[in-house]
Amino acid sequence: MTDEKTAKKVLKGNPVMEGKAEGEVLYTSMPISFFGSVDLNSGTVVEKDHELYGKSMANKILVFPHGKGSTVGSYVIYGLKKNGVAPLAIINEETETIVATGCILADIPCVDGIKIEELKDAKRVRVDATKGIVEVIE
Repeated sequence: MTDEKTAKKVLKGNPVMEGKAEGEVLYTSMPISFFGSVDLNSGTVVEKDHELYGKSMANKILVFPHGKGSTVGSYVIYGLKKNGVAPLAIINEETETIVATGCILADIPCVDGIKIEELKDAKRVRVDATKGIVEVIE
């Protein structure tokens, strides 16, 4: 999956949950609370003051600094996967326990230790979470 010749930028982070994904980037500089801020049936952010309000994370590569809020958020991530509206992969600066547990339960590739600002303008990325590599391809 890694083809550094076609990548515009290659970032190295830390594997949290192994796996590979490629897709459109959904970026926010704001932390996400999955419990109460994300609709379980659509994957849409419903927190009115959030940058991503009204946008769905379904089938996107979700990029955000870190999670926040209740430990129930782990089960929300799992529920998003069960409902077919989960992100393809998650990229964080720091993946705290809530998001890490959710990714493990839901089998969602996850990488942290990435300076997410470097992905602010990325449209599409490849994630090899087993190696901790994120490639900007568009």
